[in-house]
Amino acid sequence: MNALLAAFGIDWRLLLINLLNFGLLFWLLSHYLYGPLTRMLESRREKIAEGVRNAAEAEQKLEEIAGLRAAMLADTGKQADQLLADARAVAAEKERKIIADGEANAAVIISDAKRQADELQAQALVESKKEAAKLIVLGMEKLALGK
Repeated sequence: MNALLAAFGIDWRLLLINLLNFGLLFWLLSHYLYGPLTRMLESRREKIAEGVRNAAEAEQKLEEIAGLRAAMLADTGKQADQLLADARAVAAEKERKIIADGEANAAVIISDAKRQADELQAQALVESKKEAAKLIVLGMEKLALGK
């Protein structure tokens, strides 16, 4: 075996020292570099997975919130429609009351006007009768004087 190693120019002592150096270097790198590096990569992988899960949860919550928002808007729209209908009903009732009050006031004014017209007519009739009586008396006086 020495002859074979000597034929290729390999010194077995150097090969043994290089193997020991390689083993020592391999152990140091795997213990102090590869282990912490794999733990760090695994930690990052877990954080990324957690971020993806959180993003999925956030998206789901956003969809729920959008659904709730749509439901609230629909409910608010219904409430607004109901308030508008109630306001229209109140306005219609007030309109009917105002019209009824106006008609009642108009009826009172018309009845007052008729009463005043009747009084004026009665007064005019009384004055006409007085005038007619005066004219008759005057006419009778003229007849009596003229005969």
